[in-house]
Amino acid sequence: MRPPPPLLLTMLVLAAARPGCEPAWDPEATCVDLQLQTCSDVTYNRTAFPTLLQHRTRAAVESSSEYILLSVLHHLLEGQCNPDLRLLGCAVLAPRCEGGRVRRPCRHVCGALREACQPAFDAIDMAWPYFLDCGRYFSGPEEGCYDPLEKLRGGLDIEEALPSGYPPTFIQFTHHSYAQMVRVLRRTAARCAHISKTYSIGRSFDGRDLLVIEFSSRPGQHELMEPEVKLIGNIHGNEVAGREMLIYLAQYLCSEYLLGNPRIQRLLNTTRIHLLPSMNPDGYEVAAAEGAGYNGWTSGRQNAQNLDLNRNFPDLTSEYYRLASVRGVRSDHIAIPQHYWWGKVAPETKAVMKWMRAIPFVLSASLHGGDLVVSYPFDFSKHPQEEKMFSPTPDEKMFKLLARAYADVHPMMMDRSENRCGGNFLKRGSIINGADWYSFTGGMSDFNYLHSNCFEITVELGCVKFPPEEALYTIWQHNKEPLLNFVEMVHRGIKGMVMDKFGKPVKNARILVKGIRHAITTAPDGDYWRLLPPGAHIVIAQAPGYSRVIKKVIIPSRMKRAGRVDFILQPLRTGPQKFLPGSRRGGLGGEPQEPDQEPLGARRQPTTGGSKPWWWSYFTSLGQHQPRWLLKY
Repeated sequence: MRPPPPLLLTMLVLAAARPGCEPAWDPEATCVDLQLQTCSDVTYNRTAFPTLLQHRTRAAVESSSEYILLSVLHHLLEGQCNPDLRLLGCAVLAPRCEGGRVRRPCRHVCGALREACQPAFDAIDMAWPYFLDCGRYFSGPEEGCYDPLEKLRGGLDIEEALPSGYPPTFIQFTHHSYAQMVRVLRRTAARCAHISKTYSIGRSFDGRDLLVIEFSSRPGQHELMEPEVKLIGNIHGNEVAGREMLIYLAQYLCSEYLLGNPRIQRLLNTTRIHLLPSMNPDGYEVAAAEGAGYNGWTSGRQNAQNLDLNRNFPDLTSEYYRLASVRGVRSDHIAIPQHYWWGKVAPETKAVMKWMRAIPFVLSASLHGGDLVVSYPFDFSKHPQEEKMFSPTPDEKMFKLLARAYADVHPMMMDRSENRCGGNFLKRGSIINGADWYSFTGGMSDFNYLHSNCFEITVELGCVKFPPEEALYTIWQHNKEPLLNFVEMVHRGIKGMVMDKFGKPVKNARILVKGIRHAITTAPDGDYWRLLPPGAHIVIAQAPGYSRVIKKVIIPSRMKRAGRVDFILQPLRTGPQKFLPGSRRGGLGGEPQEPDQEPLGARRQPTTGGSKPWWWSYFTSLGQHQPRWLLKY
C-alpha cells in the first residue's frame, strides 16, 4: 500500500476522538461567520455555536477528530463520495444559521448518500461515522430542513422549457453549460424511459457529475451477446464540438426511435450505447468563460488539477513493447503498475477506468478538436525517442476499418481541397496511426486496447476547438452519419458464448485469433465479442482447467452482423494445469493461469481474528482519544 501523505499523518496524529453527545440545540442561536477551511465551499456563510456535537468554539471544532476525519476521508476512501461526504459532515459540524435560528440538513439526503457510499466504507472495514447518523442529526422537510448538497446540482432541478411552438423532437444547436447539458440528458432519458437512462460514473475534481446517458432495449443491464459501445467527448475541456455532438446524438436517437426509424430501432434493440458528453466539465467551464472562437488552444484544456486527462492514464504501451519482444508471454490485458498510483491520478481518469472495469465495452471513440482526422492506436512510438513513427497494434487491419468507417462518410474528411482543415491528411484518407502523427504516453486509446477488450479510436472533429454557435448545426450534419456508421461497426466480426459441458458459462476465457497476438476475454456471463476484418480466421477458445477448442471462421467482406461462434470447453482429464501467470506454451496452445485481478483502487480487505484494520495504525498514537467509533467491532 502506498504510504499516506505527510499531511494526512500530521492531521490524524493531532486528532482527538470522542462521540458527540445527544443533540441538545437551543433553537435560538447567535449566528457568526463560518471560518472553517474544510467547509469553505458550503452554500451558506453563517454558523452557530454550540454545534450539534456540542463544540462551543471554532478551535474546538478544528481540533476534533470528527473535523479532521472529514478533512482526510477522501484520502482514505481514495476520492470516492467526495465532496458529498465532506459537505454532509460540514452541515453537522458547522450548522447553517439564518436569522438567529439553526437549520438542520435533510434526513433523506443523508440516507441516499449513506446508501451510495456505504460500500466505500465497507471496502476499508470502517464504520459509518456516528456524526453522520441520519436519524440523530438530520430532520425532515416538515421541520424546514435543507439540502447540503444543493451546490453540487447547481440548479439542475430547474427545468428549462423548450421554445414556444417547437415539438419535443426539436434539437437546439447551441452550446450547453454544465447545468443545461444535465437537464437535456435527463429530459431526453425521461422521454425515452423505456430505452434510456442516465447515470453518473463519478465526479470531477470540482464535484460535477460525469453524467452518462445510455440507450438499450433494457437500459441499466447487460444483455447476453449485446455489445457495449461508449462515446466520450470533451476530454480536453476546450475541445467542445464532441461534447455538443453527443448531446445532439442523444436527442436524435431518442426522437428517431420514437418516430419509428427502422435503422435507429434496430441499432438500439441490438446494441447498448453509452454517451459521456463531457469527461472534463471543470475544464469546459474555464474554456466557456473565454467564449466561442477562442484560439489560445490551452485555456481549459486540462482539468481543475491542471492535469491533461489524455496523458493521465497508465502507460501500458511501454510495457507492451517490452512483453512483445519476449516469446510466449501475454501482451494483452496488462495490469496497471503499482507505481502509477504514486503519481497524480485525476478523479475523472479513475472514474473512466472503473467504468471500463464495470462494463464489457467492445468499441469506443474519443471525440477531440484541433484538426480533422481519425487516429488509432498505438499513440506511443515503439521507439520513445522517435516523435513520429508508425507503431501498429496487432489489430492494425481492424483499427483501419474502424477509422475508415468514420472518415469515409464524413464529407469534410473526404474533401479533396488542399485548403481544407487538416490538409496534411488528404493522401492518407484522413486516417492515421497515432504515433505516426505524434507520439505521447498516457493516452486513453492505448489504455483501452491494452487493459481491456475495448478498441478505441480518436476523432478530431475540426480545426476550431471552440467553434461559434452558428457552426454547430453544420458540424452535426457532417458527423451524424459517421457517428452512426462507427457505432454499427461493433457488429463486425464474431460473437458467442463459451460454456462448459454442462452449459455453465465460463468467464474470463480467452478468445485468440491465430496471427493476431491479442486475446480478448469473455464477460462474467460467458459471452464475448471479437472485432475482426473480413477473411478466414482460426479462432481458439481456452480457459484454465479446460481443453482448448479451435474453429475456423470465414467473415464475408459485406457481412454487417457478427457471426455467432460458440465454444463448449471440456475439462482436462488430468486436472487443471498450473502455469506461471502470464505465461504461455507454444504460442496459442498454452493454458495460462489467469492472475487474480484486484478491483481498481481496491484497498486491503477486512482482517480476521479480531486484529485492527489497516488504517487503524494511523490512529495508534492518539492514546485514550483513539476514535473507536470508526471500528466495526
